[in-house]
This record gives sequence, structure tokens and C-alpha cells, in this order.
Amino acid sequence: MTTTDLPQSLLPTLSGRYYTDPAVFAREQEKIFETDWFCAVRSADLPAAGAFETVQIGRESVIVARARDGKLGAFLNVCRHRGARLCTEDRGQVKRAFQCMYHAWTYGLDGKLIAAPNLTGMPDVDRTEYGLTRVHLREWLGYAWVSLAGEPPSFEGTVMADVADRLGGLQELDAYGIEDLALGKRIEYDVKANWKQIIENFMECYHCATIHPELTEVLPEFADGYAAQYFVGHGAEFGEEVAGFTVDGSEGVERLPGVGEHQDRRYYAITVRPQVFVNLVPDHVILHRMFPLAPDRTIVRCDWLYLPGVVESGVDLTRSVELFHRVNQQDFEACERCQLAMGSRSYARGGVLVPSEHHIGAFHDWVRARTEG
Repeated sequence: MTTTDLPQSLLPTLSGRYYTDPAVFAREQEKIFETDWFCAVRSADLPAAGAFETVQIGRESVIVARARDGKLGAFLNVCRHRGARLCTEDRGQVKRAFQCMYHAWTYGLDGKLIAAPNLTGMPDVDRTEYGLTRVHLREWLGYAWVSLAGEPPSFEGTVMADVADRLGGLQELDAYGIEDLALGKRIEYDVKANWKQIIENFMECYHCATIHPELTEVLPEFADGYAAQYFVGHGAEFGEEVAGFTVDGSEGVERLPGVGEHQDRRYYAITVRPQVFVNLVPDHVILHRMFPLAPDRTIVRCDWLYLPGVVESGVDLTRSVELFHRVNQQDFEACERCQLAMGSRSYARGGVLVPSEHHIGAFHDWVRARTEG
């Protein structure tokens, strides 16, 4: 069967090899994750000078660190002397500098080479030129976004454009004041599935009535199969008897002060390519960051963000967190079931998208254009 043989109501998907082939994954690492803006670290996780976190972006390990001037910087995690991995821990705190354990080359928090054995006997070694390799960093929504590209794409034309295109304008997101929110809960998921499986699942709700009983109780329209992302500017409305975005529909916590009346009692979902999901509800924001590690493995870090006063009060957030935690578990189990079949001869040519999933076709076109163009 070819694309032209399909009924008009169906569109073709990517073929199975896009989810299993190491060569395809390598192209995605090179052409997408090492080129685009990648949401790496929550800024507040690095509160003081010397705080650092290492992040895997494509094939590169990247250090994000807070310098003495209070600014964040990002560097490839490679000593410039003989290429040793500089930081082997996921996160930590240094006093003044990063020192390579091999030959003690030492770098300041700004990446500059500040010391090395016999360095004074090598006056021709430029300490900036032989400092750590700096990569581009931009802070937005309280997170550090990193691009490994020599000339990164426009942040406004990619990251911000994805949000504006989904919501109908950036002002709709500004109302939630995400950069001023506090972390109420973080859960990390180790998903045995390709990163694209997770994006495709998040973008559609054809599966919602089947695997998300709690979510469709709170958002009854999701049972009809159309996800909020199918329509520009649309937010799914809470059920009539639902008081808040909680696992049992009970009342949530204090509403975010900037949320407008037209946004109240509604849920908005946004996909920011290539690896971020933003979920907006009246009293909190849920932000997913994906870290693709292999064709069949993706780490997902999910942050639940609330007003600082809510977090500081110690109020029980269990019912609030539990709703999307269950959604995540249900979604990731479904993605893993799909991943198991991607190598089957039955899926060699891919599958099909029904009408409520047709917008996923645009994502597939984007992947093809980036990796094959």
C-alpha cells in the first residue's frame, strides 16, 4: 500500500525504523538536539555561585553552572588538555573552579583556564582560547535553554513561536508567571521508548478515553478524542462538578493571580519542539523535559510549579500532583508498548493517523525535514 492508496480520512505515519534505527537516532542527535534550543536546567536548581548540573544533549555532556556574577553559563564537559570528562557527577557545588582529575587543569566558573601544572612555563597559551568550550544559553520561563549550534536558531522564531502558535499569542502564557513559580514536586521517569513516541502521545487524545479515566473525569471533552492541541488557542474545560485539577476533582490550591477569566477552569497543553511539554491550569503549571538517550530510551523530568507561598506553606499537594503523575504513568506505559512493535515487519511502512491525529503529521514532516533535508 502506498500513501495514495489510503482513504482520505487517514494519513501515513513515520515508518518503524524512525523509532529503532541507531543511524536515524544519530541524525536526530546531530540535526535536532545538538542544533535547536534544548531546555536543560531549572535556573533555581543552581542558586549559588559554583552550583552546577551536567546534562546530556545529543552526544554531548554539558555543564551548566552559576558564575560569581550570578549569571548562568554552559560549557562542553571536556577538559581542553587531553579530553577527559571534567565533571562526572550529575550535579554538585564547587568553591571557585572546576579541576580536571587527570592533570589538574583548572577552569574558573566563567570557563577560563586559570591554572595548570607548569602553565607559567607556557606563556604562549591563551587562557581564554584554551578555556572550556562555551555554548549558547538563554533563560526563559525560569529554565536555562542551551544550544550547541555555532549559530543557534532564533529563540523567538522557534521556542517562543511554538508557544505563540499554539496559544494564539505569547501574552496567554505570560499570564501564568512561570518564571516566578516555585518547584512543588519533581518526578523523573525512565521510559523505554523513543522520544517521538512520547511527543506523539502528548499531542493527541484519541487514546484518552481508553487509558486516562482520571483525566477524562476532570476534562470530559477529552473523551471525544480531540486533544487541546488540535485547536489553536483552545483550552479543555473542566467538568461541571469538578472544582480543581486534582486526581479526584477536588479543589486545588491558590489560583495564579495573572490567570484571566477566559483561562480559568481550563487546561492548555503546549509542545515546544524538540523536547518540552508545558501544561497550564489555573493554580499550577506542569513542565516536562525530555532527555533522549537511545533509540528506545528517554528520561523525562516532570516539574510541578506553584506560587512560592503555596510551596512554602507546606500544604499537601498530593492530589494535585497525583493526577498528572497517573497520566504520565499511563502514557509512558502505552509508549513502551508501541516501542516493542516498532521493529516488526508489520510496521515496516508505519501506521496511520485518524482525523483527530492529523496534526501529528506536521510533526512527522518537521522530523523528516530536519533529518533528511
